[in-house]
Amino acid sequence: MSIRVSIVSTRTGDDGTTGLGDKTRVPKDAPRIMALGDVDELNSAIGLWRTAPLPAEIDTLLDLIQHDLFDLGAELCIPGWTALKDAHVLRLDDALKHYNAELGPLQEFILPGGCPAAAHAHMARTLARRAERSVVTLSRADTVNPPVLHYLNRLSDLCFVLARFLNRAAGMANTLWNRRDA
Repeated sequence: MSIRVSIVSTRTGDDGTTGLGDKTRVPKDAPRIMALGDVDELNSAIGLWRTAPLPAEIDTLLDLIQHDLFDLGAELCIPGWTALKDAHVLRLDDALKHYNAELGPLQEFILPGGCPAAAHAHMARTLARRAERSVVTLSRADTVNPPVLHYLNRLSDLCFVLARFLNRAAGMANTLWNRRDA
């Protein structure tokens, strides 16, 4: 699919609607648009994450993920069109196995933070969860390709694992949650 945008400001959205890829117009706060926006925000956060120093293999993985998320957004933008497949989810599963194999078992809940790259990973994780919730909301009103939900679920898990991995690679300990009784 090749769509090129030549005009960014069309003013057609001034009435509170936006156009989908199939040329239908919907309210800007429709569940499909909310899901699409949350996926776009996640993709932007991963782009920001990639500005932090990263091992080359993780940067390559995040590049693939950004392209997948753009395809996922296109799928949300064009009702009935399918872009994500089980193979996309399996690639995330493989990455999870690879990076998790190098980490020890969790001893306690981990607070977001650590080195800049890990902090960005945690931010991407939370945005992946928000995008997932938005797609679940959309799925109550419209058909959603199952790999879309599976992908977002795995991606948030992968972001968490990568945060742990990146902290370890940077020689930083993860910040463990300590219950504080009042």
